Amino acid sequence: MFYTVDLVIIIVFFLIVIGIGVVASRTAGKNSTEFFLSGRKMPWWLLGVSMVACTFSADTPNLVTDIVRNNGVAGNWVWWAFLFTGMLTVFVYAKLWRRSEVMTDLEIYEIRYSGKMASFLRGFRSIYLGLFFNVMIMGAVSLAAIKIGSVMFGLDKYTTIAIASFAVVLYATLGGLKGVIWADFFQFGIAMTGSVIAAVIALDQPEVGGLSGMINHPALQDKLSFIPDFSNMEILIPLFVIPIAVQWWSVWYPGAEPGGGGYIAQRMLSAKDEKNAVGATLLFNVAHYALRPWPWIIVALCSIILFPTLSDIHQQFPQISEQYLKDDIAYPVMMTLLPKGLFGLVVASLVAAYMSTIGTHLNWGSSYVVNDFYKRFVNPGASEKQLVRMGRIFTVVLMLLTAVVALWLENAKQAFDILLQIGAGTGLIFILRWFWWRINAFTEISAMLMSFLVAVFFQFVVPNAKAGVTPEWWLTSHWQLVLGIVITTLTWVLVTMFTKSTETSTLKKFVLLTRPGGPGWKKINAELESEGHPKITNKLPLEILMMFIGTFTVYAALFATGFWIYNNIAGAAIASVVALIGITVMLKLLGKLRFS
Repeated sequence: MFYTVDLVIIIVFFLIVIGIGVVASRTAGKNSTEFFLSGRKMPWWLLGVSMVACTFSADTPNLVTDIVRNNGVAGNWVWWAFLFTGMLTVFVYAKLWRRSEVMTDLEIYEIRYSGKMASFLRGFRSIYLGLFFNVMIMGAVSLAAIKIGSVMFGLDKYTTIAIASFAVVLYATLGGLKGVIWADFFQFGIAMTGSVIAAVIALDQPEVGGLSGMINHPALQDKLSFIPDFSNMEILIPLFVIPIAVQWWSVWYPGAEPGGGGYIAQRMLSAKDEKNAVGATLLFNVAHYALRPWPWIIVALCSIILFPTLSDIHQQFPQISEQYLKDDIAYPVMMTLLPKGLFGLVVASLVAAYMSTIGTHLNWGSSYVVNDFYKRFVNPGASEKQLVRMGRIFTVVLMLLTAVVALWLENAKQAFDILLQIGAGTGLIFILRWFWWRINAFTEISAMLMSFLVAVFFQFVVPNAKAGVTPEWWLTSHWQLVLGIVITTLTWVLVTMFTKSTETSTLKKFVLLTRPGGPGWKKINAELESEGHPKITNKLPLEILMMFIGTFTVYAALFATGFWIYNNIAGAAIASVVALIGITVMLKLLGKLRFS
């Protein structure tokens, strides 16, 4: 039930967030660098928290709940596997991005590639990612807001979207990235507090009986393991093998882009220097994977005890539309168990999660459209005031398009699978373009086109085909992902081999600017040295080593937390020791990295 104290808490929260936007607006409107990159003055701790906050979206608890209810805790490997690419970004790409001094990561196209195709690629991806892809992501997040509004307040989807959009558009248009980052810092504290409270209240339900009751409940005995059953290949392959062996390096997914990119790159580009860029991404990956998931997992497990089936949910909440009655709605359903006061705080935490993500994507998406399309192709002579004004206009436009997509989607997992499929097979390009001179603009264009066509085929053609026309296994999302990766990768490899390479002069400028390492630049480096340039040295082997140390350290911390919750003292002790050793080694090696 909604009490006055709950309403007061929510109103105060909104006022604080809008106030942050108003204060930030004093400097955000000075120029486009201030509006989109906070003047490149941000410290690592603030950026790291902002990265975590903007991936702590309202749909993430719903997605985790959907995964756990269907595939248990081990099902989370579909996103835990992205830690590998996250750590690769920390120790390899963060420095490279910060050295580039670009306004957006798309600007790198005309630095790394040459000719008209480089310009076309930059312009096309500004619309493809800034509008289409970005709106799809925000639509999934707004879908979660719709479900929360329906379950917790009985609101229809149109009213929910209108309310949810107002405040976030206001502070994002006023304060730019600085307003978004400071709001993220405030909102993350609220969001984490709310998720922990939600987990405590879920465990306190009589049907659950606390941690021991949850762990020993018969309905959860096949849901608690961190690792899928290795004897069951039907579960092991999609939930563990494919994510660990293939997905993390081959799929472009927002927030976990191979080679960095998107709003993560935006945060790195806004850092004070390379050290702050590295520190920010390291903090983000530790918090994102090791610290944040467990409250959501606990709530998801408790939901299985309280609401074993969707019919149980529908019986208690008959107002929920059939369109939205999926397993992901169990998370907002669990929030209705909260007492007054705490109900308002947790609602504020869910609103905070929503606003931090949407605010980030609005600023990021508008930066693409304004810097990489409007300024580059429409109005190259635009003044700084014009660019800021266009940034604010496109912020509003993006939110309107988001509302349309949110009203079409049905559940969080659906959006997750669509985004994975669209990015399937493109990830390796974003890694190799920093390490192999032969990657060119045609490589990326062909991969982007093919991955999109394959995604459309599996999303719209295969489900509507007559029975027997397509193999049965084509209907499963994990095999669709693998097929997409194979088809797209073969396409861009062939295109790369049979198209003209980037001009040597462009490659030389790129190497001198960013100083990437690896044998893939041997030819270019030799030419630069023959022209009298100093030899470019790097510590790529050390950086790759640190990537793996960091990855296993964070996994150890993730499992240690889980073992402590499960009261597995031996497992918790071992995992904790491994995590502490990893942290010690990682901090020692950090001092050996080379910074400009």
